[in-house]
Amino acid sequence: MRRSGQKLIMEWQEISNNWVWVPPRPIGVVHFLGGAFVAAAPQVTYCRLLESLGRQGYVIVATPFVNTFDHQAIADDVLNRFESTLERLQATVLRRKFFPIYGVGHSMGCKLHLLLGSLFAIERAGNILISFNNYSARNSIPLAETLVTALDMEFTPSPAATNRLVAQRYQVRRNLLIQFTKDELDQTKGLQTLLNDRFPGMVVTQTLPGNHLTPLGPDVNWQAGSAFSPLDAIAQWMRKEVYRELHELEKAMLLWLNPCVPR
Repeated sequence: MRRSGQKLIMEWQEISNNWVWVPPRPIGVVHFLGGAFVAAAPQVTYCRLLESLGRQGYVIVATPFVNTFDHQAIADDVLNRFESTLERLQATVLRRKFFPIYGVGHSMGCKLHLLLGSLFAIERAGNILISFNNYSARNSIPLAETLVTALDMEFTPSPAATNRLVAQRYQVRRNLLIQFTKDELDQTKGLQTLLNDRFPGMVVTQTLPGNHLTPLGPDVNWQAGSAFSPLDAIAQWMRKEVYRELHELEKAMLLWLNPCVPR
């Protein structure tokens, strides 16, 4: 975060192997985990979505990770890095120690948040789980089905074991599940059943226009000239159309996070 003249500029910064975005007046913290093959640089691949949350007052801590077969080990690692970063922030830029913490996950990131909430003693005000999927290794790794089957390789915990953990031990009571109309990879329906059985009345499920890749996308800021031209108008219209589905996702998330704020 730096100043240019009188304008406050929020920027991504790396803290304890997390990418962090801090607004000027924080109201909460979002711990974000992305999808398996796009999670290595979440500050780029999910830039617009995360910064839209940041502009509404949420400190963003986006933890990059590389997918392996041991998802429990990944969950342990991302939690350690998140907590280290949170301690740094509490000691420096955050004005008070206690903020509500929300987990936000996309695709495999949902599974990791479910594991965090089932295997570790964490405190979360709620989780937003977008496009959840819990496929086996043979169905998740492109072009590797034969090899995975031959070597009897599977994710740890397996899809069935993950479901049992969630059903028996998941402790985050308030959850927003988001699925998209054209998402063939989504397995939200089964997760909805598990969470409704565990926390009746505490789970909200929304179906939005879009597909499995809707949450992705860098933000493209069109800088209009000193005189607003027809080209500026066309560029802004194109930007609005490109991000229409992503904007619907942003609105749904922000409404659930803070329903008292007018939109």
